[in-house]
Amino acid sequence: MDHLLIALLVVGTSLLSLAAAGHALLYKLDSRSALVWTSLNLTLPIVGPFLYWCLGINRISRRARSWQESGRRISGTSIYPLDDLYQSVLHLPAAASHFADLRVLGDHVVTTPLRSGNQIELHENGDIAYPAMLAAISRAEKNINLSSYIFDADGIGADFVNRLIDAAERGVAVRVIIDALGEKYSTISPVKAFKNSRVRIERYLPLRHGAYINLRNHRKLMIIDGRTAFTGGMNIRGKHILATTAPDQAVLDIHFSINGPVVSDLQRSFLEDWFFVTGERLDSPLFFPPLDAPGNAYMRCISDGPDKEFRKLEQLIMGALSCATHSVYIMTPYFIPDRSLISALITTALLGVEVCIVLPGCNNLPFVQWASQSLLRELVVNGIKVYYQPPPFVHTKLMLIDDIWALIGSANLDTRSLRLNFELNLSVIDAAFARSVRSHFERALAPAREITLHILENRPLPIQLRDSFCHLFAPYL
Repeated sequence: MDHLLIALLVVGTSLLSLAAAGHALLYKLDSRSALVWTSLNLTLPIVGPFLYWCLGINRISRRARSWQESGRRISGTSIYPLDDLYQSVLHLPAAASHFADLRVLGDHVVTTPLRSGNQIELHENGDIAYPAMLAAISRAEKNINLSSYIFDADGIGADFVNRLIDAAERGVAVRVIIDALGEKYSTISPVKAFKNSRVRIERYLPLRHGAYINLRNHRKLMIIDGRTAFTGGMNIRGKHILATTAPDQAVLDIHFSINGPVVSDLQRSFLEDWFFVTGERLDSPLFFPPLDAPGNAYMRCISDGPDKEFRKLEQLIMGALSCATHSVYIMTPYFIPDRSLISALITTALLGVEVCIVLPGCNNLPFVQWASQSLLRELVVNGIKVYYQPPPFVHTKLMLIDDIWALIGSANLDTRSLRLNFELNLSVIDAAFARSVRSHFERALAPAREITLHILENRPLPIQLRDSFCHLFAPYL
């Protein structure tokens, strides 16, 4: 009997190892990853398959796509079809003519069109952004749709709560989505703050339904009457107000106000999330009023997430880098790109394009900064300039190419934003806006410290080992 049990155990573990190895061979597209997991599965019975089951199988995209297939999550264009008015062929301005190929790429991977006639304004920090947002709430007449990863109902957040409740009391339909994980950062939960009011608030993926660390809604978006929108990287949180926050606690960031045809696509993005969290399909024309063309900006809404067929944002970033002719400026708080994006950055620099990456010198997530530092030597060796900004912590996400094409929004340049969470970004082609972005970069670079090859090579060995070890976990950071 003992021999039979041993034989069954050997056969069982062998079949388990073979099954796990076969799965890795079939579904791991990166040959290096396939080799590592196949080797572990075959050489470490039970342990190898267990590790592969926990860490190697990509359940995130599979679960997200199952939502699409089941109808639990549908696209914004399915909720309210695109209009035909702005579907005609647009001619890019002369200064952006070399981005024609990027426009073709965008038309293939993004369902929303490139729209002309938009107006966009940059607001630095909560000191400027929040008063503009609160004033817009006070002007609302029909509906307010707001989505935020973090919404702290304390301090400035209480002002938002009161202003939104007042709007609801005067007959404005107010809907709020907060991410259930992001809510944990709040001192006072907005769910409790809005209790017994007419404001409808919903949690995105409540944690009681499962400990979802990924698949979070990282979007920041507010739309007023379907006409004016605010978006960017800024949460609703007192730390973004520099005038009332200690320097060691402050968080620098920027937000944007937008008017014009692209607002309808931002509205679709919110309604897509609202359908997911409530099952309520809001397809009334009241959310999509006729929109004027108040500006000259060409803009495309990029609503991305792990449920999409393409890695939209990552592909558009690499497409934009391939179009660059003289300069690329990047600012991001979390910089852990994958090999394909690193190669694209290096290739751009080797073609003679000035590539400048601006990172926070003191990160609120130290292990992310340590993982990021392990990448910097390869970039610097190939001519990319890297700068660290002094405190306070800078949460800004910006990309500017050739002083004409800009990328703004909620996504960081890391795996979590580009593959694991739901993000919202906008590409912008506008010379006047590009000048304001370039000015922002120049002010940020003035006190920044350049990270040279000498600095990187002279880090103590324990520090280099620490950084390289943290980078092993880059796909999960």
